[in-house]
Amino acid sequence: MQMSTTASATKEAKLWGGRFEESVTETVEKFTESISFDKALYKHDIMGSRAHASMLARQGLISESDADSILKGLDEIERQIENGKFVWRTDREDVHMNIEAALTDLVGEAAKKLHTARSRNDQVCTDLRLWCRDAVDNILSRIMRLQVALVMLAMKNEGLIVPGYTHLQRAQPVLLQHLLLAYVEQIERDAGRLVDCRVRINFCPLGACALAGTGLPIDRFMTSDALGFTAPMRNSIDAVSDRDFVLELLSANSITAIHLSRLGEEWVLWASEEFGFLTPSDSVSTGSSIMPQKKNPDPMELVRGKSARVVGDLVSLLVLCKGLPHAYNRDLQEDKEPVFDSVKTILGMLEVSAEFAQNITFNWERIKSALPAGHLDATTLADYLVKKGMAFRTSHDIVGRSVALCVSSNCQLQELSLDELRSISPVFDEDVYEFLGVENSVKKFSSYGSTGSECVSDQLNYWVAKLGING
Repeated sequence: MQMSTTASATKEAKLWGGRFEESVTETVEKFTESISFDKALYKHDIMGSRAHASMLARQGLISESDADSILKGLDEIERQIENGKFVWRTDREDVHMNIEAALTDLVGEAAKKLHTARSRNDQVCTDLRLWCRDAVDNILSRIMRLQVALVMLAMKNEGLIVPGYTHLQRAQPVLLQHLLLAYVEQIERDAGRLVDCRVRINFCPLGACALAGTGLPIDRFMTSDALGFTAPMRNSIDAVSDRDFVLELLSANSITAIHLSRLGEEWVLWASEEFGFLTPSDSVSTGSSIMPQKKNPDPMELVRGKSARVVGDLVSLLVLCKGLPHAYNRDLQEDKEPVFDSVKTILGMLEVSAEFAQNITFNWERIKSALPAGHLDATTLADYLVKKGMAFRTSHDIVGRSVALCVSSNCQLQELSLDELRSISPVFDEDVYEFLGVENSVKKFSSYGSTGSECVSDQLNYWVAKLGING
């Protein structure tokens, strides 16, 4: 059974308490503890301690037998934690002190040598970088899963034309595949930001100690290699002060959250009766406690809403760091909860967005019946006149007058007779009807990256190959 975080009945002496004559008050203890949330770092704290102990032994700063005792003790503590048998104590303040004190209880005097040439300042920075590195890998995996879901959704809806919007007004016809792949492109850039962030995360603070390093003959390159870092951080003051890597991760998460929120907004709109362009399955919808007819796309509404949390986590960290002098300050204890929350939230947003994408149907007939409104082929008609040698501004004016005629006659551009079109400009000829209507309009797009069928097919093939999608 998991044991809750608790204080011992009798307080033990703090590991740092040699020069203190009094214990801290209960109020201070409760206010300053961080074990209630930083115990999430236990695995990474133990990883760092293993590497540090092995390095100390190789450098002759502790004996091999002491190192063996420490390593075996750390293994046992990790087993206890993972089996829910480890007792987290608030009077031991944080994850580092809990593990070190428990190690002393297990192996005795050898454990007291583990903190040689190490401070909680470089220890927590190392733990957090290791944790953030794993978080980036997990987020990248979820991003790819969402990309696969969007590409497969695009593959299921080949040839479906939808209205494209600017200013939330109908603009030009686009293939649905093209629109879905726009989101794939956006979150690919999100992935790129995380990959870049991971490069800067992956430097090792361990051995920087409190801020100035140490006069003991440690090997920081050994511990860095053992933990899979690129190299030790060059400057010991920077090593314990830096939280740029956290800010960068939360910034990348915030941009991802905004992209997911925009996807959520679009799909919530499209699921409404006013649009009716898509229908989510019952498995990703919820109902109303009072209105029995309701079927709500709640997951995507919450994706939209939870983006505020992720952005808020970034703002919290920015404000936390803005006035801190070098080097370590206790304020930095407050960086953990926003980081943990941001990562947890973005992982959930990515996961549910992928699941929603796998459980929606686009309503082809409703979309086709809605396409004629808005004169979506107007720009293609202007291009037709340009191909006839007319200046674009002139063609723009002529097509504008053609649309005005349609509005007054309550018809579409393709329904105007050739005589009506020629009454506006004699340049119009029989071949104009090859440019009118949304199907013809889409066929005329040919620029790289456009919504033309061949261009979109190329885009889709690129993502199918990149993501390793079969079939």
